[in-house]
Amino acid sequence: MAGNRIYRGPVTSGHEPRTVSLPVTGALLPGSFVEETATALVQLTTALGKLPLILSNLEFKDQDVATAYTSGDTGIAYHLEPGQVYQARMAAATYAKDAPLTIAASGRLAAATAGTVVIAFFSDTPGAYTAGDLADVVIANNTYVVPA
Repeated sequence: MAGNRIYRGPVTSGHEPRTVSLPVTGALLPGSFVEETATALVQLTTALGKLPLILSNLEFKDQDVATAYTSGDTGIAYHLEPGQVYQARMAAATYAKDAPLTIAASGRLAAATAGTVVIAFFSDTPGAYTAGDLADVVIANNTYVVPA
């Protein structure tokens, strides 16, 4: 369910999650997972040992969710909160409702496998997604690991 915002809610609560603003390293798309270093937002390829953030678009600069940042631009990223809904970039695959997801290549979510940290659960229309598609996900408790 593509939309024009990365943070999806619950919007009725009036709550906005905590954010961080730093330069991005690379042409990163909103909805990708990043981490905060001392000086930049860097794209993630794993959730292991990381504090993942999700990159948002700069609505106040008319950047939509399909427009990548230019390397060095100041980006904004959300700190993840369990139970909150975000639009995230997906790896190419077929996803089922409530499928557990982890961070994979290019900062995208992919199906979690045994021993991987579950970041979110798929909460969009089940079916096939191409690499980079946006989908609604519900953030999991980051201590959840797929059992072997």
